[in-house]
Amino acid sequence: MVRKVIISGGGTGGHIFPAVAIANEIQFRYPNAEILFVGAQGKMEMEKVPQAGYKIIGLPIAGLQRRFTLSNFLLPFKVLSSVMKALKIVNEFKPDVVIGVGGYASSAIVFAASVKRIPILIQEQNSYAGLTNKFLANKAKCVCVAYPNMQTYFPKTPIVLTGNPVRETIYKALTASKTEAKTALGFDPQKPVCLIIGGSLGARTINQAIQAHVQLLHDNGIQLLWQTGQNFTANIDGLLGIQAQAFIHDMATAYAAADMVVSRAGALSISELSLLSKPSILVPSPNVAEDHQTKNAMALSQVQAAVLVKDQNAMAELHTQMLSLLNDPEALSQLSHNIAAFSKPNAIKDIVTQIEQII
Repeated sequence: MVRKVIISGGGTGGHIFPAVAIANEIQFRYPNAEILFVGAQGKMEMEKVPQAGYKIIGLPIAGLQRRFTLSNFLLPFKVLSSVMKALKIVNEFKPDVVIGVGGYASSAIVFAASVKRIPILIQEQNSYAGLTNKFLANKAKCVCVAYPNMQTYFPKTPIVLTGNPVRETIYKALTASKTEAKTALGFDPQKPVCLIIGGSLGARTINQAIQAHVQLLHDNGIQLLWQTGQNFTANIDGLLGIQAQAFIHDMATAYAAADMVVSRAGALSISELSLLSKPSILVPSPNVAEDHQTKNAMALSQVQAAVLVKDQNAMAELHTQMLSLLNDPEALSQLSHNIAAFSKPNAIKDIVTQIEQII
């Protein structure tokens, strides 16, 4: 019986969306369960979690800045304050289990849970474990991972290969008709569609590379569904079949329409692409901790499950790879087949089953 659960972590959508998916599955199995999120003050989880219908408490914790800054001198005080607040939260809420999904906030709450001998489960989304999860793993009863061969990072803790939970709405794309999806979005169903996603905020390098060659892509009969993010305005005047949006709300239809996807290499994106068997070009962001997106992309590219284009090479190579693949049905089919091997459609159910077991 799962009665009270604390889920902690955040900072990015790659942490928050899996955390909410775990909460939703717990709530589905145990409608009377109380679920409390703990995040970092000022981070996006403080907005996204309440939107999903869950209560969240913010801790004053923050990360070490890579440049010299006054906030680094305040870090020890923020950590101490966060640990004290986390201990108070655990004492008052009395959870049956604490789940850490990575990010600054999870370090304090998982540590507090270990002090109080509360069962702990860690969920690691990436192929290269983050510092927080590596540090906390020896306090956990189980680590749920999305990639094989993670013993290097968690040598002393039981590991379960569950995969990453994905947004529930994405599953709709599994049964959707590609022709109907293209038509619904206003595309010619007889021509290929490439979906371009750089995360909810967009990706500057991908945007610049597409903008520089959008006329060439159009002239070669490629249609684009391009999520630019809020801070980039695409110039696509007069280019039929080229659609640019700051944010795509109906991702299931977008995925269903796509013959190929250009994406960053965040764990959540890769899990969605694997679930849907989408041929993909991955352009890892270089601006992430420990360059984990490159390691995610390499895990796929090394077994021909995706094409890797480095961020610094995107301007010169991305459009060439797009043209090459979209004119090579056999290559697209091979990528689709290989990336499907990374799919874990029951990830969320398996993670919650692990939670039940450690309780």
